[in-house]
Amino acid sequence: MITVVLLILSVITGVFLGKHFGKKEKLAKNLLVLSAGFLITICLNEVFPQVYTSKIGSSLGIFVIAGVLLQMILEALTKGFEHGHFHHHSENNILPMALMVGLFIHAFIEGIPLANEKQQLSPYLLGIVFHNLPISFILGAFLFNRKNESKSSPYPSILIVALFALASPMGMLLGNYFNPDLQPYFLAIVGGIFLHISSVIIFESNKNHNIDWIKIGLVILGVSLALIMHLFHSHP
Repeated sequence: MITVVLLILSVITGVFLGKHFGKKEKLAKNLLVLSAGFLITICLNEVFPQVYTSKIGSSLGIFVIAGVLLQMILEALTKGFEHGHFHHHSENNILPMALMVGLFIHAFIEGIPLANEKQQLSPYLLGIVFHNLPISFILGAFLFNRKNESKSSPYPSILIVALFALASPMGMLLGNYFNPDLQPYFLAIVGGIFLHISSVIIFESNKNHNIDWIKIGLVILGVSLALIMHLFHSHP
């Protein structure tokens, strides 16, 4: 129950902040960089060790690659929402339906491995929560600050938010019906998704290869938070 509440609350909180502070792109991008440091550390310290220490670990590299490729395909629909590409009012190259489908699949797949998490506040769960906040911030800024939003019904936007908020819990629910032995496969796919998103955020934030000490500091902070979580929770 706590897992579901955290997943939904992370989306609602991010959308609320995006709706009211959506013009502050720097804030959202700093949150993304912070979450990227956290996410890549969770991926390397938590997800991949579980994948490669499983009985079938040696053959799961192809599923990690599949996760990377899947995320690249989904970004054709979302136009890069997952790693901070803002879409302003004048842009018509992204449709709410495509955005809804892309974000739903992304979050749904991330939720499947949660079905077999033994700890309520696992680093894997917190990695999803940390990443949901900046994505939802950008989503709220895009959906609720469009020029035509006041002229049309808000329900399509609310529907997109609701589906995104419920996608991971629905994935977790479906995961309960899978054989637990399939857990490494799903973790490998999600690990590929995490690796692609976090690396793109970190490398894209370094424009013209100039040193940005604030962004470096945010990455280090995100990494440090994830390492603290790694040190202070039990490992099976």
